Amino acid sequence: MKSDVKTKGTQDGEKVLHGLGVSTGIAIGPAYIIDQKGLPVPEYCILPNQVEKEIKRFEAAIAKTQKQLSQLRAKAEALPSDANEEIGLLLEAYKGMVSSSRLIRGVETTIVEERLNAETAVQRQIALIAAGFAAMKDDYLASRADDVREVGARLIRNLLQQSYNPFADAPKDSLLMADEITPADTALMDPDRVAGFAAVLGGAEGHAAIMARALGLPAVLGVASLVSGIVTTGDIVIVDGHEGKVILRPTAETLAYYKGEASRQARETKKLKTLRDVPAMTQDGTSVKLMANLELPRDADMALDVGAVGVGLLRTEFSFMNRPDLPSEDEQFEALRDIVKRMDGKLLTVRTLDIGGEKLASALGEGLSESVNPALGLRAIRLGLAEPKLLDAQLAAILRASTYGPLRILIPMVSSVDQIRQVRDRLVQVEKKLLRRGMKLPQTLPPLGAMIEIPAAALVADALSQVCDFFAIGSNDLTQYTLAIDRGDDRVAYLYNPYHPAVIRLIEVVIAAAWRANIPISLCGELAGDPRATALLLGLGLREFSMSPARLPQVKQEIRSLTIGRSVAFAQEILRQADEVTVRRLIDAGAQSIPETVLYARKKK
Repeated sequence: MKSDVKTKGTQDGEKVLHGLGVSTGIAIGPAYIIDQKGLPVPEYCILPNQVEKEIKRFEAAIAKTQKQLSQLRAKAEALPSDANEEIGLLLEAYKGMVSSSRLIRGVETTIVEERLNAETAVQRQIALIAAGFAAMKDDYLASRADDVREVGARLIRNLLQQSYNPFADAPKDSLLMADEITPADTALMDPDRVAGFAAVLGGAEGHAAIMARALGLPAVLGVASLVSGIVTTGDIVIVDGHEGKVILRPTAETLAYYKGEASRQARETKKLKTLRDVPAMTQDGTSVKLMANLELPRDADMALDVGAVGVGLLRTEFSFMNRPDLPSEDEQFEALRDIVKRMDGKLLTVRTLDIGGEKLASALGEGLSESVNPALGLRAIRLGLAEPKLLDAQLAAILRASTYGPLRILIPMVSSVDQIRQVRDRLVQVEKKLLRRGMKLPQTLPPLGAMIEIPAAALVADALSQVCDFFAIGSNDLTQYTLAIDRGDDRVAYLYNPYHPAVIRLIEVVIAAAWRANIPISLCGELAGDPRATALLLGLGLREFSMSPARLPQVKQEIRSLTIGRSVAFAQEILRQADEVTVRRLIDAGAQSIPETVLYARKKK
């Protein structure tokens, strides 16, 4: 049956499209095409005495659009698995287009000389600029025409003062179809309404893929010609996130097969839910802590529902999103207090702010200039130490929240021992100030840990372990910085590989340093939530995993099928390899492929 489905063509209207399965699962439902072409534009003439007012209306729309793009850029930094640089660069390019002197001059000239409304003036100028790009012989430059049109659509929406939800009218359990799932789209995505999605653009490590996995939504990306008239809203569609297929208008036979598969997966999911209160313990009795990564406060309930024993990473960027100013100490405290109380005695790991200075420039003042390369510039703890008031307010909020339950503080992008010492000094000073204000605080300061996500930090892990209370490995950035790969760049994203021997050896170095210093160590990148990596990480000595809640039951199931002995043998075999192709083959084969003779030889030693 399955092979028949693969070879089906357009019989009875069925068509099978192939892409990249980025989030497993099967979803069946009506297609909903995301309208990314904007709103109808009214055209009318204005009176001479209305020209100045119309120009001001256009200037206000420009300012609002720039603000929205800045907010989206900041939100992209706070999404699962750190910032997606491709999205960031695209949004920065949009900001540049909005500020284009040609666009502004052209629109204002049209308003003044032809006395046309601003929406029409924008539409005309955007059409001229887009046509210029489209006519270029360079494919990359020609493709920028679509970006110009997107900017124009946003400007026009703001002129019309109409909010934009690309799937507000989508029926329940719809499957979203789009050229691209944008940051704005995912911010509006409600998993109670959306069953899954597919898009022409995107890759396995991009923003849309990470969000799909975090939400537990089946998704297929990189599907050529998906929305070029080949599917219409209301068509029944199947999204197979495991095989990377999108099946349009399936036949009765195909539909029956996939409904059966969906039912089987639902039973498996239900079975995994029974593991909620079962300990994460290997077959030979080693206990493992499975914790959750939280993007937003509301995610705490999902973490508890799957049986997480705590939170290994709370991204605090949510307090700084979608606002032109900085949150006060009280605002941050109240948000953190609510999460601590919701965790009901389970450990909460709070990571301090991990976005760049350019995202907060308007709130911090004009003293900050934009980094040439935001990933390597003034961000994370570098920004906190450069702007002490920003860091102190966050540390004060964390300290105050720590009176409501167990909490520890995680510092991102650490590269030196001195950075941890500086933060600890600031923590002590903040504690003294709070006590002078009469604030109730715990008798001892919360544990202070380093996020190990820069190769330099991994290589000095022994020294860092002497000034830190715990470590948390950020495998996503560690992979990106080790391999010098921007996973948001389609031209090199295929080289992004967390199973590269260099990355694995750095992880081994950090875990060994933590064991020698007898401090806790967790891993909170995407690697922690990949069941294929579980045996390797256990074999390297990891006993604390933190992941998106949706991934936790599968990882627990994998842990309960393993022994530490087999996992250690598996990890040692992988560490002996210098070829990433061989490592990938071993990972795909799994720890069960290790011969008993290897395990026996290890026991004898």
